[in-house]
Amino acid sequence: MPNPTAAMLVIGDEILSGRTRDANMHHLAKELTHVGIDLCEVRVVSDKADAITDAVKALSAAYTHVFTSGGIGPTHDDITADNVARAFGVPIDVRHDARAILQAHYDRQGLELNEARLRMARIPEGAKLIDNPVSAAPGFILGNVHVMAGVPSIFNAMLASVLPTLTGGAPVLSQSLMIHRGEGDIAGPLRALAERYPDLSFGSYPFQRDGAHGAQVVIRGQDGARLDAAMTELHAMFPA
Repeated sequence: MPNPTAAMLVIGDEILSGRTRDANMHHLAKELTHVGIDLCEVRVVSDKADAITDAVKALSAAYTHVFTSGGIGPTHDDITADNVARAFGVPIDVRHDARAILQAHYDRQGLELNEARLRMARIPEGAKLIDNPVSAAPGFILGNVHVMAGVPSIFNAMLASVLPTLTGGAPVLSQSLMIHRGEGDIAGPLRALAERYPDLSFGSYPFQRDGAHGAQVVIRGQDGARLDAAMTELHAMFPA
């Protein structure tokens, strides 16, 4: 059986402008690899209603799971929740359980649950809340879309609560070899090796540092024995 698939939707003008470097994609990819869910696509869209809605519709239809990051805070440009709701054609409003979580959080801090903060309790109808142990404001799951915060510490915490609820497949294993030859020299033998192991994926990543150049070859797959066999052949082809 093939592994479940996933896509990530990163939302925010700050990412597209270069003001903020996205760290969530790297973390998500690593965690999904561990549980056997294949991350197949990542999109970055602006804080525009149609861009968010259209991307959610397309990705939700194409993959087993969709993970979003960004746009669920208290400010006027936090419009992710509204547009995920719009993508699924369901209403959104302040929900009692989400409001209670926020009320308790701000009461402990001696702060007012004002109109801006209350925006974070607006949850689409039918959604399941995602726990946020860092700053209380919940994410949510609607259909196969997991809507989470953009702040890395909060995204990571939300993902940690979501992953145990998902059914994964076979984790992807990997091995690598540093080869001190140019890609032009290794391309032919590497292609032949890849053809002998069609169930594995082969990647070549060139490097140049300290006056030396070469390529790191990474082999990935779900069958450990096949991976070992391919790596043994690779070592024999390009001994250190």
